[in-house]
Amino acid sequence: METTPSIRVENLTRKFGAFTAIQNVSFTVNPGEIVGFLGPNGAGKSTTMRILSGIMPATSGSAWVGGIPVANNPHEVKQRIGYMPENNPLPDDMRVVEYLRFRARLKGVPGRKISDTVLDVMETCDLARTARRKIIGTLSKGFRQRVGIADALLGDPEVIIMDEPTIGLDPHQIQGIRKLINNLRGRLTVVLSSHILPEIERSCDRVIIINRGRVVASGTSDSLREEFLPGKRFNLEVKGTEQSVTEALKTKGIETEVLEKEISDGDILRLSLRAEGHGDLGPQLMAALSESTDCTLRSLAPYAPNLEEIFLAATKRSWEETMDSPKAIAAVKA
Repeated sequence: METTPSIRVENLTRKFGAFTAIQNVSFTVNPGEIVGFLGPNGAGKSTTMRILSGIMPATSGSAWVGGIPVANNPHEVKQRIGYMPENNPLPDDMRVVEYLRFRARLKGVPGRKISDTVLDVMETCDLARTARRKIIGTLSKGFRQRVGIADALLGDPEVIIMDEPTIGLDPHQIQGIRKLINNLRGRLTVVLSSHILPEIERSCDRVIIINRGRVVASGTSDSLREEFLPGKRFNLEVKGTEQSVTEALKTKGIETEVLEKEISDGDILRLSLRAEGHGDLGPQLMAALSESTDCTLRSLAPYAPNLEEIFLAATKRSWEETMDSPKAIAAVKA
């Protein structure tokens, strides 16, 4: 039996007058997945999240949460979603436990279950012992984010949407939020938007990249790495020239592209390069450079492009494709 996606979006478009914030956005998120939703500022991330949460209507297209159409049943969808907005507005004059009890009542948690429900989300977010009775206005940014996540967890939602949950946090606070999100894996479906790409790569099963209102990439880090940055990459140090390195490798049938280079300690050349060839390229590179009389290999190490490099490659490609479109060419000529 086919599982109903927690989130399904088809050709979602939202316009503000003449401005199109998102256009024909389509994707799915399966139950229990943690998915990163990435894009430059103004790409349409927050607009998409607000539409999914029933806060804002779409101009056209459709979205479902737990199989329920958002446009037709926004109130029911809101009961299935826990939404933590980027700015995370919280009342500074309330105690943590008071605020969460107040929010539980607003979300329709039965009165007899409010105390246990609030205690449960505070335990999940590590607030019960450290911040239960504290006034929200006295909390650090990290604990305020935890309160926002605890609020999102109230009401037993199926989907949690977090918009920039680690923004403005120090490394220790980010690590704490990461552990909290990882604890939700498999229990809830989580959509996570963030500009801190290493955190997305550590926490998420899959990423969706949006640029200029369109989805430009979707998949795991490994699949997107293969799609946007194919080939093997290596960092090496040699005594010699860039030309001597590329020629030594070319004689062995290994085509290379130098991505970065730096000269240090007088005559030591540090290169980052992409290599194309057959088989295990590491030993082949080592053998080819060791045999060369024009350069001396000092070190060689493979490396995999990180999510930041994938993100830049995906958005760059989308910009290039947009600029090559007939509309863009006509606009430039005009």
